[in-house]
Amino acid sequence: MGNLTAPESYFPILVFIAVGMALGTLVLYLGRFVRPDQPYRAKLAPYESGSPLFQDARVQFPIRYYVIAMLFVIFDIETAFMFPWAVAFRHLGIVGLVEMIVFITILVVGFWYAWKKGALEWD
Repeated sequence: MGNLTAPESYFPILVFIAVGMALGTLVLYLGRFVRPDQPYRAKLAPYESGSPLFQDARVQFPIRYYVIAMLFVIFDIETAFMFPWAVAFRHLGIVGLVEMIVFITILVVGFWYAWKKGALEWD
C-alpha cells in the first residue's frame, strides 16, 4: 500500500480542495454575470417587504432563550459523544462502560438541577 504519511499521499486531498475552491469561485462569479441586476428603492429597503418599519429591529431577547439554547447545545454534544463510544464499545470494555455511566450521570444531575431551578420554563 505504501507509506501513508509521505507527502505524496496528501496530493489527492490538495487536488480535491483546489478543485472544490475553483468550482465554488467559478459558480459565484458566473452567477454575478448572469443574474439580473436592477435594484430599485423598495428592493434596497430593509427586509424588502414593502411595508414600513414600525419599530427598531434590534430587540432584546429574554435571557431564558439563551439558557435553553445553551442547554440544547450541551445535550446535543452529549449525543455526539455517545456515537463514537457506541462504535468502540467492544474495545473499551468495562472501563469504557463505567466512564460513560459517570459521564451520563453528571449530565443527568446537571439537567435535573436546571429543571429544578426553572431554567427550562419558557414563560
